[in-house]
Amino acid sequence: MRLLHTMIRTGDLDRSIAFYTDVLGMTLLRRQDYPEGKFTLAFVGYGSERENSVIELTYNWGVTSYEQGNGFGHLAIEVDDVYAACAAIRAKGGVILREAGPMNAGSTIIAFVADPDGYGIELIGRKS
Repeated sequence: MRLLHTMIRTGDLDRSIAFYTDVLGMTLLRRQDYPEGKFTLAFVGYGSERENSVIELTYNWGVTSYEQGNGFGHLAIEVDDVYAACAAIRAKGGVILREAGPMNAGSTIIAFVADPDGYGIELIGRKS
């Protein structure tokens, strides 16, 4: 078994694709409209779906926002340098929710950023 993807809903698919590709450096792997269901799916990731877990962005036509509730936590991405990643994300207009620094009660360097729909993304420093 392996984890295939995580699905999140977006109120503006093009805005979300731009964030995940331009700001976080992922690749748009595929995008398809489903006219009968009135939704569009786009898959983004750091590598092929055959070998990597990816993110499925779901846009339900005509829905521009969602309440996230309190059940969802965050997505996590490993980066070489959390401080540099935050600087690059900020330079591209990204929102930093928690600046880079050691995690509470630990030494791992982390930060949190928000995607355009407000989903939290944790940046975790690569362990040497």
